[in-house]
Amino acid sequence: MSNPNYEKVQGTASDVPNPPPYSEKQDYREPTPLQPPHGPATPMNYGGVPPMPPPYQPYPGPPGAGPNQGPILQPPQAVFITPVQPTNEPDYLGYSIFTMFCCCLPLGIAALVYSIQTREANHNGNLAAAQQNSRMARILAHTALGVGICITIIYSIYIGIVLSAR
Repeated sequence: MSNPNYEKVQGTASDVPNPPPYSEKQDYREPTPLQPPHGPATPMNYGGVPPMPPPYQPYPGPPGAGPNQGPILQPPQAVFITPVQPTNEPDYLGYSIFTMFCCCLPLGIAALVYSIQTREANHNGNLAAAQQNSRMARILAHTALGVGICITIIYSIYIGIVLSAR
């Protein structure tokens, strides 16, 4: 062997130093003070994802239950979602728009607002709100029509008097 990295060891086995204290002959158990206490092992969570909770959540038993009884498991509650049935109350939308443009603008706007609220309540299935808003839209539209007719009649009488006086 001509490589200088490989040298032939000259001598006997007694010349070789003692093996290190971690030789294969020793077992690798930890010393007694560092061992964990005996009992059920608790999972260690060092920044990882926490374990999932069980599907059944325990709750304490009835009053007076002894400590030897385990927790009572209750299954999760089922939630049923039913589709909303739309109601069919009249909304008087066209009537409200007519009274707003042709009769009395402020009352027509109020009737239009209640008509739109009636449509929304019908769509959501809220029968009580739909009935109340429909009734209010009808009352306001009737009132706007009455005010518009009264104003038209009064204006016609005024124009008739002015033209006959000339």
